[in-house]
Amino acid sequence: MLCALGVYALVLPLGWMYAGSARYRVSPGNVRPTAVGIVFGAGAPQGHPSPMLVGRLELALDLYRRGKVEVLLVTGDNSRSHYNEPLVMRDYLIARGVPSGRIVLDYAGFDTWDSCVRAKKIFGVDRAILITQRFHLPRAITLCRSVGIDAWGVGDDSSPYAPIATVISYLRELPAGLKAAYDLVAKPGPRFLGPREPGIGHALETPR
Repeated sequence: MLCALGVYALVLPLGWMYAGSARYRVSPGNVRPTAVGIVFGAGAPQGHPSPMLVGRLELALDLYRRGKVEVLLVTGDNSRSHYNEPLVMRDYLIARGVPSGRIVLDYAGFDTWDSCVRAKKIFGVDRAILITQRFHLPRAITLCRSVGIDAWGVGDDSSPYAPIATVISYLRELPAGLKAAYDLVAKPGPRFLGPREPGIGHALETPR
């Protein structure tokens, strides 16, 4: 009985996020154009994007080339001097034709909650297309919408190129859903906040 209750408690938050975010998860072709696309970090070992991160960046490139987004906010971990996830993301995008001025870096996106809060409070994002893997979209959409961002999500299907990692990632979303539920209730401040940054506005003025 206790075991069943534990499983239920683990599954319930994520199930609620899947149901609540369903209408906001759309395909690249059907998503409504908006100014900002938020690309969430997914690891950059030895200064190179992980396969999952490449999937997100390629999806971001597709949306940018389609004219679905005008500016890309890349958010990730730069908590150590030798590890700079947003910079790796920026360099990947620039090498494939995105103007540097159209990319804004958030160096303190240590988790999904922090990235969403900082996008709203630091970068002034009111509406965005969230760019990540499909397994991450329900949680990302739920958290970003909870802080006041009109968030819609487009997900990369990682199963063809990383089948085992994808299954593991779906399983990891269960405990991550519990943390997300805590964030939704407690609304903790991000690890770093800081002053408002005008990067998005400046990027929108940069020639494509």
